[in-house]
Amino acid sequence: MPLHPEAEVTLEANPGTVESGRFSGYRAAGVNRLSLGIQSFDPASLHDLGRIHDAEQARSAVAEAQAAGFDNFNLDLMYGLPRQTVESALRDVDTALALRPTHLSLYQLTIEPNTLFHANPPELPDEDEIAALHDAVSGRADDAGYRRYEVSAYALPGRECRHNLNYWQFGDYLGVGAGAHGKITASGGIFRYWKLRHPDAYMRHAGTATATAGERPLSPEEMAFEFMLNALRLERGTSGTLFTQRTGLPLSAIEAPLRRAEDLGLIRHSGDVLCPTERGRCFLNDLIALFLPAPASDRGRDVPSADPTS
Repeated sequence: MPLHPEAEVTLEANPGTVESGRFSGYRAAGVNRLSLGIQSFDPASLHDLGRIHDAEQARSAVAEAQAAGFDNFNLDLMYGLPRQTVESALRDVDTALALRPTHLSLYQLTIEPNTLFHANPPELPDEDEIAALHDAVSGRADDAGYRRYEVSAYALPGRECRHNLNYWQFGDYLGVGAGAHGKITASGGIFRYWKLRHPDAYMRHAGTATATAGERPLSPEEMAFEFMLNALRLERGTSGTLFTQRTGLPLSAIEAPLRRAEDLGLIRHSGDVLCPTERGRCFLNDLIALFLPAPASDRGRDVPSADPTS
């Protein structure tokens, strides 16, 4: 089936794996947007992160992409890195802005299980330093005309990432390839499925039903939580209408946590609009946690939620 002529086709790439001429091939194949995992232009930070590229390779990758005809691309940067200061974080952002991306992803470093940092935690900036770093990089992006439209995403007008907006609005998507996950809305409900993880096994079964390793339906409680988990990341929030369209549930399904969030000043519910307040953005994890499904033994009774201000 041919793609819509205005379809956005994004490819993620790392500067250290770029080969000369490859971007031209991607562009000829129909890719029209790139996302480059730069993370930092600082040599010490790149070493700490275990990245295989250096700052010059990052600049060269962007130049090659532009020469191949890519005028729509994202650069990933991290803040909250070991020994990072406001000044060094701003140097990273300024270097990225000089490359004229249409989109910036500014992520706070988080320590994930089964990683080198998890096994040997580095000394990271404290909470006050993280807040200062966030305000600095966000402010710099805003001053340059990049609008923050999601927790970590900034874009020039009209250049918001379409596929991410689809995820954040609880849209459906296909899982294609080894280990890929998908989400489909069907007459029987909403289903998540996943493909065989090992590439060899996937290729042997590709194109057949046996390439799908598993599938499960989402419960109404899971649908409500997953919708809010994603939609509340958006600066503009969401709507009760979209909640019902995407989950098939009435807004009353989340009446209790929504009322709790309003009482705590974390969300604004005006007409059909559901939007995090400035306070809610600062305590986003606490806001989202209010919509977590209650344990099976507690369902049917109103269980008090933790107050993030206490």
